[in-house]
Amino acid sequence: MTAGADVTTARPAGQRPPLSCRTSPPLGGRLAVTTVIACWPTSPAFIRRPVSAKGRGRNSPDRCQNMTAKTKSSPLFLGIDTGGTYTDAVLWSEAGGPNGKVLAKAKALTTRHDLAVGISGAVDAVLQKAGTDPAAIKLVSMSTTLATNALVEGQGGRVALVMIGFSEGDLARDGLKAALASDPVVFCPGGHDVHGNAAKLDLSGLEAVLPELGASVSGFAVCAYFATRNPAHELAARDLIREKTGLPVTASHELSAKLGGPRRALTTLLNARLISMIDRLVAATEGFLGHRGIAAPLMVVRGDGALVSAAFARQRPIETILSGPAASLVGARHMTGLDDAVVSDIGGTTTDVAVLDKGRPRLDPEGATVGGFRTMVEAVAMRTFGLGGDSEVALEDGVLSPKILLGPRRLVPLALAGMVHGEAVTSELERQLRAPNPGRMDGRFAVRTGVPERLAAGLTAPEARLYEAIGSVPLALDRLLTSNAQNATLNRLVSRGLVHISGFTPSDAAHVLGKQANWDAATARLGAELFTRKRDGRGQFVAATPEAISERVLLTLTRWSAEYILETAFAEDGLDGAATVAHALVQRAVDAHPGIARLSVALDRPVIGLGASAPLHYAGLAELVGNGCVVPEDTDVANALGAVVGQVRVSAEARVSQPKEGLFRVASGETVRDFVDEAAAIAAAETDVRAIAAGRARDAGTDSAEIEIASEFRVSTVEGQRMFIEALVVAVASGRPRIAV
Repeated sequence: MTAGADVTTARPAGQRPPLSCRTSPPLGGRLAVTTVIACWPTSPAFIRRPVSAKGRGRNSPDRCQNMTAKTKSSPLFLGIDTGGTYTDAVLWSEAGGPNGKVLAKAKALTTRHDLAVGISGAVDAVLQKAGTDPAAIKLVSMSTTLATNALVEGQGGRVALVMIGFSEGDLARDGLKAALASDPVVFCPGGHDVHGNAAKLDLSGLEAVLPELGASVSGFAVCAYFATRNPAHELAARDLIREKTGLPVTASHELSAKLGGPRRALTTLLNARLISMIDRLVAATEGFLGHRGIAAPLMVVRGDGALVSAAFARQRPIETILSGPAASLVGARHMTGLDDAVVSDIGGTTTDVAVLDKGRPRLDPEGATVGGFRTMVEAVAMRTFGLGGDSEVALEDGVLSPKILLGPRRLVPLALAGMVHGEAVTSELERQLRAPNPGRMDGRFAVRTGVPERLAAGLTAPEARLYEAIGSVPLALDRLLTSNAQNATLNRLVSRGLVHISGFTPSDAAHVLGKQANWDAATARLGAELFTRKRDGRGQFVAATPEAISERVLLTLTRWSAEYILETAFAEDGLDGAATVAHALVQRAVDAHPGIARLSVALDRPVIGLGASAPLHYAGLAELVGNGCVVPEDTDVANALGAVVGQVRVSAEARVSQPKEGLFRVASGETVRDFVDEAAAIAAAETDVRAIAAGRARDAGTDSAEIEIASEFRVSTVEGQRMFIEALVVAVASGRPRIAV
């Protein structure tokens, strides 16, 4: 079968991976395996930053050496992005112009079982290339997609949710029950009303189950009714849990001041699940920096693009969802200078699409949506799709001419598995190729992720048996699984983050075609051969050669990328993005389908393509979206660069209500106070939020914060008289992060 666009590239109707967020990308081009360093010549792409007539671009080798010499006396900044596939590092200096200079960049494979290995590989490589004394580094900042990918793939620790003042019926709201899944929940009487008046609190039921829960969960999430108006009951539950179990506890009022209990509980639940993951990442990074003699503050990028200290992020890991994508937007703006653009960042697990307006990313006022769940986390208005270089490649079922399907699940590419495990993988693929008939599980393997054994707590008996059978070396699924029920069990282990599945991906297709060469191409070709043995609805092979099926896969990825970019644009224009893109007229326009009525569709601004594989997968994008596509020189480390050029930004809120006429109640932070005068209450609220914002700014890592305060009043007029209802006072503190002296 030939690789025609009408056969292979259009997304089937309704095929839309859930909203989620990015893994660091597989490499495009012929790059080294684990230490791909800046200053290599970049391959031609459709639009690039200009270079001189002599070919000496920003990152040519001799230019890099000169930059290093010029900036020896200037403070250096180290940016790190830890993604699901790669860990990126970039060394940047403020010297030499308004945009500073990238001195060197490097990549290493992310090692999930021990993140310090991947971090050290990337950072050591970038330091060696730049010839830099580690002591010259005065700030380290990192972005990460581990939290977002965990939510996309349904992973995270097992936690207990404590609901105070809620009923079981509240679980049905805002997707809370779906997010909770099989994790335990405890209901306790208590909570407050809209004015912060308390109901009777009873924590005896919680105290009775704490011994059992303490042994089977990794943390707790506590949400009380109207805790944003009075957090006293959450504080009581938090203190009790910490005293009895010693485990991490997240209270909902610490994360959001917004009303909406079930969604606040959802946000708190997800935060609790992520704490151990982010804690391991920060600990690994801090340990590495200490061993290398880098005595510099460590910052983390939040989902809105702001920087916060590592200690701040450890307590509020939910705020790092969309960290990688947010950093990439900051980096995209910094690298291109474009104020208006659509930014599309393709990684290993996901593609993130967002819009730059007047030099700033659009923020989502309703909160970030990740893994299909709407949270209360303020973040960039990013639409994230389960499409990347490591996406699962499958075949559409039940049709005569099946299309290629991609994602949303990430697989370990066969080329990567073959590079790491060699004969253990290739011998099984060759055995399957020798079989007279193709098998349903051909080309698929299971391998442990390498996370600590304690994270396997709470497995059912079937899950525990299957987990025991899987080791650190990939095991072919046709040898591992004996029933469909076991397949479902395996999927649960994958969702818990305990097991990876390895199989054929677009990264493998790129290796087959010689467009990517950082892993083992021979293993990728074996996987492609197995895929060609699949049959369509007529009983014919889906492709004649490994090259043919690989070409179809890459065409499909580019086409789906265009559709997701257009879907985002339509949604930003107020339309149903998915439905609009799926419409026959838009499909004909994207295909440039010939007809009496000629149709076209075009963006009003260019696309900035980010990700190491962007030059490969976005080469044919411009003609599909009707505008140019800019791929910056440092596109492969946009996240790491964005991590060091941002600012600290934190906020604090106080709410003033009127429980009864003449009484004004101020709820700010963890305190509630009453006043008899409106002006005094507003003044106290402003004083409180200024102090809270200043304290948070210090905790978040800046000593030079500028604070702005804004107030919003809700009033009504009754018989010509003004009547106060409510006021919201918000303080925003921002500044550059502190650096080592």
